[in-house]
Amino acid sequence: MAVSKADFSCVRARGTFKRADKSTQNYMKRLPSEILMKILSYLDASALVCISITNKLFCQLANDNVLWHKIYITELGQNKTWTRDEPVLKMELQDQAAGYMKQMYFKNLLTRNLKRWKRLLGHISCHTGLPSKTEQVLRNLCVTWELTVTDKSGHESTLELSWSQFCKTSLTLCWSGGVSLPHYEQISTLQLHGVRRIALSCPGLKNPGRRSLMAKLDMQPLTKSAQVIGQDRMVQLKLLQPGILIGVWRDQCSVAFILFTLHFHRLVERSIQGSSDSPYVEEIARAPSDDIDPEYGLHGYQLHIALDSSVSELMSGSFPQLFCHGGNISDGLIQLTAVSRTNSSQHMLLSGNITLPWRCEALQGSVENCCIMSLTLLDEFCKPFKYVSSPISMELEGTPVSCGYYDYDGETYLIYFQDSDIQMKMQLIRFRAERQFILVSLNVYVSVCYVNKHFRRNH
Repeated sequence: MAVSKADFSCVRARGTFKRADKSTQNYMKRLPSEILMKILSYLDASALVCISITNKLFCQLANDNVLWHKIYITELGQNKTWTRDEPVLKMELQDQAAGYMKQMYFKNLLTRNLKRWKRLLGHISCHTGLPSKTEQVLRNLCVTWELTVTDKSGHESTLELSWSQFCKTSLTLCWSGGVSLPHYEQISTLQLHGVRRIALSCPGLKNPGRRSLMAKLDMQPLTKSAQVIGQDRMVQLKLLQPGILIGVWRDQCSVAFILFTLHFHRLVERSIQGSSDSPYVEEIARAPSDDIDPEYGLHGYQLHIALDSSVSELMSGSFPQLFCHGGNISDGLIQLTAVSRTNSSQHMLLSGNITLPWRCEALQGSVENCCIMSLTLLDEFCKPFKYVSSPISMELEGTPVSCGYYDYDGETYLIYFQDSDIQMKMQLIRFRAERQFILVSLNVYVSVCYVNKHFRRNH
């Protein structure tokens, strides 16, 4: 029996499958399964996924292994496993659980072009030491990110991304939940997943994809210890840990939005190569040992640092050949000076005011003296040694700053960041008339223990 595309055009209309009413279902049930399978054999992967949600009958038929084997061979061009005659092939496929070939098809579809994206990630920026095509690769692989929020009663809500913003070395993700987010103090866990979607033409449906766990936070100890880094008339910004920020409505203490900032280092791998319940594990690479150089591990560093407002870049600078003499190690930290307060030729003018804009559904605002910092420290082999992206705050220091041969006329501000292995101090002056900032001092402090572990030294 020959079946043309016109014979089943009534099943698919304008690329969208509609749920069948009872009369249509009864009509379909009276048709022999062979006829239905013949009709479905003309559909592509997108159409089969769409039709599988119409009713139980089509869900069962659209998961048939023989149908998906045909699509598998046609689109992927692989026939290494099954080489028997067609009747034998059908028997072998029928022995598999329903949906087996569908899973095989999507699994192999996700692994296509892996060599290509790995080749693109091989283009390394000489300024940042990071892959220069990270954004392009993530977009080409159809990667998105989901946030799962669990409250203390165990109820889970998986939120779709509200907006995202790529910067030079970091990515900012934001979820605004409205009524779907629990009260701030009722949140139990946060889970961030990278999801690589398969590009199917399924209007109105979420395309199938593979999830990779990137972060899982137990909120119990973080809720009370969170640092308030800024606020405006409507929201208060609470930094849970570096890179993770929650905006809380000031009048209700309910969650307005949740913001993650992700550094570009291994971002593609972290977004797609973990499993749904365990993250991607990066292979730890240590520098080769050197017993000749007594200052090994204390020189040859390169720092790249950027300040962004999540809308525009405020500052971006790369500082090579940073060092610290062994005799200058203090309090278990090595100091790397990128911008010296006394060297006015190193001072940098910022391109805008330091603010962190936010938007949540129909509301929006801007928190003064906050922004997003992305820091990348490379070792002497130009490999990422320490990296972090996080919202930060700026505080009025008030102490007059003497900068070489002259003094700047303005207020002095300090940006300070710290985690377990690194600290950063940035000093800025705000010109009173122009309302602009100039960077006059930038120092990075790295834990000696972290340096010794990486370089196998005993400083």
